[in-house]
Amino acid sequence: MDAKPVSASRTTMSDLVLPPDTNNHGTIFGGRVMAYVDKLASITAMRHARMPVVTASSDSLDFLAPIRVGEAIILEAFVTCTYKTSMEIFCKIESENLLTGERRLTGASYLTFVGLGPDGKPAPVPPVYPETDEEKRHYETAPERRAHRIERRLAKREVLEASQPAR
Repeated sequence: MDAKPVSASRTTMSDLVLPPDTNNHGTIFGGRVMAYVDKLASITAMRHARMPVVTASSDSLDFLAPIRVGEAIILEAFVTCTYKTSMEIFCKIESENLLTGERRLTGASYLTFVGLGPDGKPAPVPPVYPETDEEKRHYETAPERRAHRIERRLAKREVLEASQPAR
């Protein structure tokens, strides 16, 4: 399977934040942002792997600043690293005041997706290689994030198993 550049998966999306998208503070619902992130990351993963994918995990989605009604939400995502059947996706979230052109970083998240074969089971995905300095930073730090994810998943599994009633 041939490796692909990160740039082949880079995906962007913009939308206007309207009143139904917002809470009583006039800022976008966090859940709406989460849905945008998951959708854009799905497109990014499918664009890279050229196969169906599923979300395996989402690292913390950090909300750094609010996005207000009337502003644009702008998301950008790309594959940062791949493993045998999984891909780590980085998603950056910005807002834009459409009247002034001012842009602000409003959030970021890493997600993991798994490629699925025709049988619906995990399937190998193409390797990825970084080209820009930004892409190289994400690529080089991906193994540490993956180790934390695995550790977090094992800890959750232990907690859930311990909370199950004895059979």
